[in-house]
Amino acid sequence: MALVAPVTVYKVQCNTVAETPDLLAVEEPLEIRLGFGPVDARQQRSLAITMRTPGHDEELAFGFLLTEGIIQQPADIISCRHCVQDATKQGNVLRVELNPAVVVDWQRLERNTFTSSSCGLCGKATIEAVQALTPGRLASSFQLSADQLLALPHQLRDAQRAFAYTGGLHAAALFDKAGQLLLVREDIGRHNALDKLIGAAFWKGWLPLTQYGVLLSGRIGVELVQKSWMAGVPLLAAVGAPSSLAVQMAFEAGMTLVGFLRDERFNLYTSPERIDLMTHVNDEAVPNH
Repeated sequence: MALVAPVTVYKVQCNTVAETPDLLAVEEPLEIRLGFGPVDARQQRSLAITMRTPGHDEELAFGFLLTEGIIQQPADIISCRHCVQDATKQGNVLRVELNPAVVVDWQRLERNTFTSSSCGLCGKATIEAVQALTPGRLASSFQLSADQLLALPHQLRDAQRAFAYTGGLHAAALFDKAGQLLLVREDIGRHNALDKLIGAAFWKGWLPLTQYGVLLSGRIGVELVQKSWMAGVPLLAAVGAPSSLAVQMAFEAGMTLVGFLRDERFNLYTSPERIDLMTHVNDEAVPNH
């Protein structure tokens, strides 16, 4: 499936109008269906519908199921396939068959609306809902230098192939302690890009991601911290700003949160000990750990 779609636009600049070809980011719905239950009484139920950029749909589903606390390991999945519309085209419905041993708590899934930053729950209730699913505060020796951190946005821009054509896609990238990008996923939705990234790492057997960091191309909402916490990510950075609840949740998680990572600068909000500042600033500017 294509990430971009051609279109003809009229470009207006100063006193000129020019008809020219352009490219847009593709946006289509994806329904995730679950097959679940014992072997002799299998059931099928729709779990979620999301607007996404086609591509890496299986990874999107895996990341979503993991960060919602439905699966914990690749063995929890028997199969994952598109429901085919016709002989030549994949559909926008993805069916994930779960291992019969996986118990799906539908009541909890219907109650837990904490993945939406506009759900209306107070910050304490939101964080407690996530804490109930995670193994607790993050304990990781992962560390990065300030210079390595500052170099990441340049690497991400070079890796965002679809964004270069459309300017309309978000990206999530996984990087190691050497400051090298290992995986990049793009999508029109911030949450979907991160789900795709986590899903890819999940299927590779890399979770928990205690020795990796994640870089986001936009702002940091609480739901992105939640997904990263579920995946075990100790350092979450973004070129945009975090919300107040995102900072609060990162503090409770023991996660290092970095915002405004662009133009050779960044803000450190929580757990600064994972960023080695000694080679970048003088001693007086280093925060107490």
